[in-house]
Amino acid sequence: FPGHPLPVLPLCTSVSLLGGLTFGYELAVISGALLPLQLDFGLSCLEQELLVGSLLLGALLASLVGGFLIDRHGRKQAILGSNVVLLVGSLSLVLAGSLPWLILGRSMTGFAISLSSMACCIYVSELVGPRQRGVLVSLYEAGITVGILLSYAVNYALAGALWGWRQMFGWAVPPALLQSLSLLFLPAGVAEPAAHKDLIPLQGGEATKLGLNRPRYSFLDLFRTRDNMRGRTMVGLGLVLFQQLTGQPNVLCYASTIFLSVGFRGGSSAVLASVGLGAVKVAATVAAMGLVDRAGRRALLLTGCALMALSVSAIGLVCFAMPMDSSPSCLPMPNATRLPGLPEDSTLPLDPSLPPLPTTHQREPVLSSYVKTKPYPRAGDPLAASPEPPSAPGAPLLHWTALLCMMVFVSAFSFGFGPMTWLVLSEIYPMEIRGRAFAFCNSFNWATNLFISLFFLDLISAIGLSLTFLLYGLTAVLGLGFIYLFVPETKGQSLAEIDQQFQRTRFGRGFGHRQSSAVIPYSPIRVSAAS
Repeated sequence: FPGHPLPVLPLCTSVSLLGGLTFGYELAVISGALLPLQLDFGLSCLEQELLVGSLLLGALLASLVGGFLIDRHGRKQAILGSNVVLLVGSLSLVLAGSLPWLILGRSMTGFAISLSSMACCIYVSELVGPRQRGVLVSLYEAGITVGILLSYAVNYALAGALWGWRQMFGWAVPPALLQSLSLLFLPAGVAEPAAHKDLIPLQGGEATKLGLNRPRYSFLDLFRTRDNMRGRTMVGLGLVLFQQLTGQPNVLCYASTIFLSVGFRGGSSAVLASVGLGAVKVAATVAAMGLVDRAGRRALLLTGCALMALSVSAIGLVCFAMPMDSSPSCLPMPNATRLPGLPEDSTLPLDPSLPPLPTTHQREPVLSSYVKTKPYPRAGDPLAASPEPPSAPGAPLLHWTALLCMMVFVSAFSFGFGPMTWLVLSEIYPMEIRGRAFAFCNSFNWATNLFISLFFLDLISAIGLSLTFLLYGLTAVLGLGFIYLFVPETKGQSLAEIDQQFQRTRFGRGFGHRQSSAVIPYSPIRVSAAS
């Protein structure tokens, strides 16, 4: 781009936003497609779980092998390749005539969005300098939430359409194609010699580190003391695990129940739980984009984790004082539910009295939140005619307190663990192993997500809903201590400076306070004469 450096930032913005939008749409679209699929294919509860969980399995597979693809073939090629896989997977879903084809399509789209999410964060963080990196990488998280809200709108618009679920899956293709178009005008990456001159104005001189004498790393170096790689891996794994173990996805399973408890009846409670909380997440993520390069990554992580600990513990105490429905169950839709006189593959409109299945995002798709939700009583149902139990004194206040705490919890995650985890992961590793290291940590994200999803209901059955939320609060307190002790501040620093910060500071020593690049002594970077 000789003489034309300005278009790089808008193109990077497009790549990050469209990548997140595709990710969020693919995660949430199943919420509206699942009920028509149940009617068309007569899916049992186990088949529903298999269909929804296939995306998790595909994403986990991508996190295991994606790092090698990213480091070997480059970030740009990995994103383009993931979009090709997503196109094939979407085609399989649109044309599917049986459950195996649906599972294959969902697995392929899971693989694609997982690979793309890793490559996008790394690619954008390397192309832009310290002043733009925080905003543009966080923009991916904002795109995820926008994608989820877009999927709700598409699901609603196509709920009564013939073959509506096929169209729902097909609408994931346009943003992926637009992202691929944007990538065609961007360089392959900072490792490409021809791109060095173009990236210097954005990198603020960071590209001068690139030379022929760069160190080489193997995958096993992630667990060795060389260049403090073991410390970096512990930071990355700690952030990923605490992001999942603080329970944000599973707490949202009960968003509809909490909205219902404060007086929003029928489908309106689920609409507010999905769209209302989605809007809160968008607002909090946008706020994080404005603060990430001012307050810093570490400050937002500490603040977000502290608010999550307080709010989820308060929800647990409210549930203890005012028990809520804590026994979500699968909604079976066997062949017997077909109405007589309709063709075998007809798609029925959603019953407005039945709320949509709640979904979550943040790179954390949750099995139980899609398929293990309890239906609300319909008109004419014997359960609907039964009188409600008398409300205890102070119940409205407690329920509104739970609603407020849910809002705070969602907001805290959306400006803390949500975007900051992936931003820090894209910064703390050397370029030569960044793809494999990011993928290794991401594999724990998907594996932990899958594990929690499978055993979440068993945990509630064993200790109850209230203690489950209090356990999440305790985990958030532990996460707060981990961030305070071990996670450094990286705002305003180039990737080369962050690399030297980790090389000079051992894991767990010197990271327990806010650090500024202005007071950290950096050794001069040697540049090869050939560069």
